[in-house]
Amino acid sequence: MPTVQTNGIETYYEEHGAGQTVVFVHAALLDHSMWDEQVAALEDDYRTVVYDVRGHGRTGGSALDEYSVDLYAADLHELIVALQLDHPVLCGLSLGGLIAQTYAASYPDRIAGVVLADTFTPPILTRGEWFLRRIVLNALTLPVRLVGFERIEKANVWVTERFFSGVGGDYERIERLREDGPSIDTDEFVKIVRSMTRFHELTVDLTRISVPTLVLYGENELPFVKRHAAEIAAHVPDVAVREIPEAGHASNLDRPDEFTAAVRTALTRARPIEKSPPLDEETDSGA
Repeated sequence: MPTVQTNGIETYYEEHGAGQTVVFVHAALLDHSMWDEQVAALEDDYRTVVYDVRGHGRTGGSALDEYSVDLYAADLHELIVALQLDHPVLCGLSLGGLIAQTYAASYPDRIAGVVLADTFTPPILTRGEWFLRRIVLNALTLPVRLVGFERIEKANVWVTERFFSGVGGDYERIERLREDGPSIDTDEFVKIVRSMTRFHELTVDLTRISVPTLVLYGENELPFVKRHAAEIAAHVPDVAVREIPEAGHASNLDRPDEFTAAVRTALTRARPIEKSPPLDEETDSGA
């Protein structure tokens, strides 16, 4: 099982192919396998790297009392350094998009491009979002401890579909991915969810993301995610925005061909690789 040491944990990863590197960062409560179709479609032309974020999959949890998105971004940096990935393109969805944008703003000279899919960003937080993140999501802790997060999430998807039809997409596919992968215990679930609910407390300077950036979202995505897509586009200097037709929140699973085609476009737009400082230097983050 290939692993690499990152910030005191053994991070599980897989890599395939050769050429320009693209690193995929998965959504919360899933693992690297959510990118299987993208990897299969791209590995003949590109080097693909997938990994399990701290708290997820074969990486598993850690002894830390709490997690944060900047911690995940630091883990990603150590992964990139350890694997000697020279100017990769990052592609993150949902939680993965939070991690990718945080990394891109902290290490703009280390990457060649970024894809941010079905995600949000710190600068704006409406009252409705504040209520969702700080009240509703945190209130799930007790019922999750009683019946498990899978049942609670399924109920949440059912309720959300009543108001925003299509946002859940092919949810049965997500359930199958979870059945095939390692389970997440309740303590790790709580740390993961809280890291997302507190993302707005971080400072992510989107104007520092100087590489070509592609923002993606599903046609049936939640309205607040679409607003955040516009917010990202308003601050990132070199950006394109695309809607994935007939897709919900997990747009890469709902419409894999369209999503992969968009990633290919981002890879062709990626900044040409120039000679970079040694990958073991840690002094250029600007954070």
